[in-house]
Amino acid sequence: MSDLDFDPLSYDELPPERRPTLAQALVPVVGMLVFLGAGRLVFGLDPQFPLLLGVALTALCARRWFDLDWRDLYDGAADSITMGLQAVLILFIVYALISTWIAAGTIPAIMYYGLGVLTPKVFLPAACILAAVVSFSIGSSWTTAGTLGVAFIGIGHGLGIPAPMTAGAILSGAYAGDKQSPLSDTTNLAAAATETELFEHVDAMRVGTAIAFVVSVVAYAALGLHAGGHIPAGQVNTIRSALAGSYDVGLVVLFPLVLTFALALYGVPALPSLGTGVFAGILTTVVFQEGSVVTTDPLAFHSAPVTHAVTAAQSGTSPSTASDLVNSLLSSSGLVGASWVVTIVLAALALGGMLTRAGVLAAVAHAIAERARSVGSLTATTAVTAFAMNVLAADQYISIVVPGMTYRGLYEDFGLDSSNLSRAVEAAGTTTSAFVPWNSGGVYMAGVLGVVPLGIGVAGWGYAPYYFFGFLSPAILLVMGFTGWRIRTTDGVETPRPGAAEEAE
Repeated sequence: MSDLDFDPLSYDELPPERRPTLAQALVPVVGMLVFLGAGRLVFGLDPQFPLLLGVALTALCARRWFDLDWRDLYDGAADSITMGLQAVLILFIVYALISTWIAAGTIPAIMYYGLGVLTPKVFLPAACILAAVVSFSIGSSWTTAGTLGVAFIGIGHGLGIPAPMTAGAILSGAYAGDKQSPLSDTTNLAAAATETELFEHVDAMRVGTAIAFVVSVVAYAALGLHAGGHIPAGQVNTIRSALAGSYDVGLVVLFPLVLTFALALYGVPALPSLGTGVFAGILTTVVFQEGSVVTTDPLAFHSAPVTHAVTAAQSGTSPSTASDLVNSLLSSSGLVGASWVVTIVLAALALGGMLTRAGVLAAVAHAIAERARSVGSLTATTAVTAFAMNVLAADQYISIVVPGMTYRGLYEDFGLDSSNLSRAVEAAGTTTSAFVPWNSGGVYMAGVLGVVPLGIGVAGWGYAPYYFFGFLSPAILLVMGFTGWRIRTTDGVETPRPGAAEEAE
């Protein structure tokens, strides 16, 4: 879990001479969005260089208007990167883990058995439910997506389900389980940032999360009735034969998966659990997959088994099975392949940290908060701020910390219990990070699932339109805010205290 040692200054805490006006704050914000939009839509660039242009513009504005020197800006970037360092390390480990589990036969075995029992009509709701159960059990949406999610993508391909639909179902289940798990880092962080007791926070989220999840499952069930389309005759059997012919798919190759999840269930943090999974995958590869077709490199089979297994973890896999579809699904880039993704995350985190240190995010949050005149508008204000932090700071932790710490006093002024705030920042912050292509959540999910959040044109739509839980979670939050349903006051009543909003004004 990310420790709450990142304490951004609120707007009131900023020295008066360093408080950005809203107009000043919007210059680097709009500039960043223009750089990213033009870079992608006009020039077809990846996000790294547009983000660096955003860093440069932010530095110039901070120097010109707020008299911040490079050391101040560097410290801001360093603070943000430190807070997101766990995400960066998880990216490296998960990329190695995916390749290792492919070489070990773990992911091929899950695909083999999944294709044997699942059908196109039940696959999407089943994937969503299974992802939710696993994510709740281990407290990590990222681990769930990077392990079972990868196998589900392969099963979906075999069943003729479009990958964006499969990715959406995986994310809906993974984030629903993550939100309700007391083991989750974001759940603990939301409680800490808002000074809410952990299980009060979990209880406050329960009803909204359950409704959003059930509606999502029903929607996937309806979508699954037509999503599979026409599966070519014998395709499933061909894929299963290719898997069984190239890998040992006995139940014993599921050992890395069982061990990793057992450690997570026992309470071992994500990094050591995933790291153990990598080494368990290497061991399984050496013992059970020495003769499997893992790479097209003919020299690999003349090397020692350990070298072969470690090379797969480091440089990825390139299978040569009897099925071209299986070959494409089980190709991976390994530890080295994480570098492209990590450069995006680091650039985005650096930019977010500089925006925080310059007071830009505080000014934006302050301007939004000034519009709150009722419990409903306060809830909407919190939701908008959380999503805005995901866009601007590119990290789900900051989307929780900034509004969580900035609005605590405002919720007290409205006579509201802090669990309303903790629920709002997680319902609109954690769940929406996967929508933003340069956010650490969006970058990670796109990297491990092989589907971008948003594409260009109808043929290029990503998983965003099918990530139903991501839309429903903040939508239900807004319904609660504007109707007063499940809103808790400081005296424990679940309806807004009459006159609280007027008194706050």
